[in-house]
Amino acid sequence: MKTKKIKLYAIPKHAVLILVCFIFIFPIYWMVVSSFKGEGEIFNPSLWPTQFTLENYRFAFDSMPIFSMMQNSFIISVSQMALQLATGVFAAYALSRFRFFGRTAVFVLFSLTWLIPIQAIMIPNYVTVVQMGLRENPLAVILPYSASAFAILCLYQTINAFPKVLIEASKMDGDNELQTLFRVVLPNLKAQIASLGILLFINSWNDYLWPAIVLRRMENAPIQIGLRSFVSADVNLWGSLMAATTISCIPILLIYLVLQRQIVDSFVKWGIK
Repeated sequence: MKTKKIKLYAIPKHAVLILVCFIFIFPIYWMVVSSFKGEGEIFNPSLWPTQFTLENYRFAFDSMPIFSMMQNSFIISVSQMALQLATGVFAAYALSRFRFFGRTAVFVLFSLTWLIPIQAIMIPNYVTVVQMGLRENPLAVILPYSASAFAILCLYQTINAFPKVLIEASKMDGDNELQTLFRVVLPNLKAQIASLGILLFINSWNDYLWPAIVLRRMENAPIQIGLRSFVSADVNLWGSLMAATTISCIPILLIYLVLQRQIVDSFVKWGIK
C-alpha cells in the first residue's frame, strides 16, 4: 500500500519533468526539422516536413566555408576555455589559500569586473589589438578573454569548500603549493572543472559581437559570423540558417556527451553538499 502511495505521489513530479524536457527539446527539434523543409514550407505549423529536401544544407555549404569556420570556432573556444580555466584555478587557489593584505579588495575587484559590459571596454580592446597587429588573427579574440571573473568566482567557491585536512596532510608530506594543487586539489575537482569548462566553451562558441569586429574575412571568422550572413535587411534564408545552425551545434553536443558523466557527478556532489 505504501509503495502504491509513493508511486502515485511521484506521478505529478514526472509529469512536470516531462513538460520541462519537452519545452527545452522542442526548439531543437523544430530547428532540425525546419532544416529539411523547403523555403515555402518553413512557416508551415506542421511538425514534420511534407517533403524532405537537402537544398538548405547544399546552399549553406555553397554560401560559406562551414567546416573551416567551425574549425576557427573550435580553436578559439578551446583556447579561451583552457586559458580561463588555468587563470581561474591559480587565482582561485591563491585567494582561497593565501592570507595577504588587500585580499578582500582583490576579490571584490574580480567580482566587479564581471559586471562590466563588453561594450564599455570594446574600444580600448580594439585599439590594443590593432596596435599589436593582431587584426584578422584568432589571437585578437582569444587574448582579451584569457581570464574570466565568472570562472574565478566559481572555482573560488569550489576550492574554498575543499577539505582543508587533505591540504594540510599534503603539506605535512613536504609538498609545496603547486604540488598540493596538482596532486591533491585538482584530481578531486575534475567533475566541477569539466562542468565549468563546457559552460566556458559554449559561451565562447556563441560569442558574436567581438569576433565580428576583429575578424571580417570569412575564412578567419568563427561559425557565428557565417550564421549571421543568412539574415539581412533584404532577405532571410531561414531554411539555410537552420541547416547551418544544426551543423554548428554538433561539436557542442559531442563535447557534452564526452563530459556527460563528469557534469552529472558535479551536480550530484554539489547537491550532497
